[in-house]
Amino acid sequence: METQTNDLRINPGLVKDLLVRFIREETRKAGLGKLVVGLSGGVDSALSAALAVEALGKENVLCLLLPYKASSKGSLDDAMLFAQKFEVKTEVVDISAPADAIIDREPSMGKVRLGNILSRTRMIILYDTSAREKALVLGTSNKTEMLLGYGTIFGDMAHAINPIGDLYKTQVWQLAEFLGVPERIVKKKPSADLWAGQTDEDELGYTYEEIDRVLYLLVDQKMNLDEVISFGHRAKLVKDMHRMIVRSQFKRTPPIIAKVGHRTINVDFRYLRDWGT
Repeated sequence: METQTNDLRINPGLVKDLLVRFIREETRKAGLGKLVVGLSGGVDSALSAALAVEALGKENVLCLLLPYKASSKGSLDDAMLFAQKFEVKTEVVDISAPADAIIDREPSMGKVRLGNILSRTRMIILYDTSAREKALVLGTSNKTEMLLGYGTIFGDMAHAINPIGDLYKTQVWQLAEFLGVPERIVKKKPSADLWAGQTDEDELGYTYEEIDRVLYLLVDQKMNLDEVISFGHRAKLVKDMHRMIVRSQFKRTPPIIAKVGHRTINVDFRYLRDWGT
């Protein structure tokens, strides 16, 4: 088990330099010089924003705080705490009115559908603001969430570029601490703040420490289920993680296009980012 834990440790200085360079290069390739980030008060968005400031300077980063009427005041306070420490520009946009215009069509909808609407409403505002600012939307989804499909397609999983999508949640914590993200944000229980009392680990049924160790073996080490279980992980945990990866594959790939012509977008024609603009 100790070997597995060590495999999830990162060299934070090296990773920071790599991700800062990634942000600079990919923003430049798009012909732009600014970034827009949705700042939730959680560690993922705080880390993405901190990397953006390091890469482009605080004057070229705009953080949007997008509360809903049922959002925790603590989340907004934590987002402001980060913004003040890193001296980034902020705008607060209450999403209650536009979200409720959709939710009121069917007030009895469940929590998952409600959460999806809130997430996609936030992304509409982020992308509209990016058009106004001539900026890119910076992603805030980590590798754990993306592998499990624990996010909203075209919502919080949407982005132009994503600097933290290859960092597991436990690695996000390591890098956020290294970059000086306020301890209150790094140590808080992870939550999408989609409804009162919601936490990621309660919803998933496992801790991120457990999840990341299993995902690392399944994905990075390409082990089969029996091999992962042989390392001492509970069979139910391993099978649950594998099932979530498989079921959420559609969230990680561009929508499939029926092939008719000689070269089909995202099938055998892929526009290279390296072409530039």
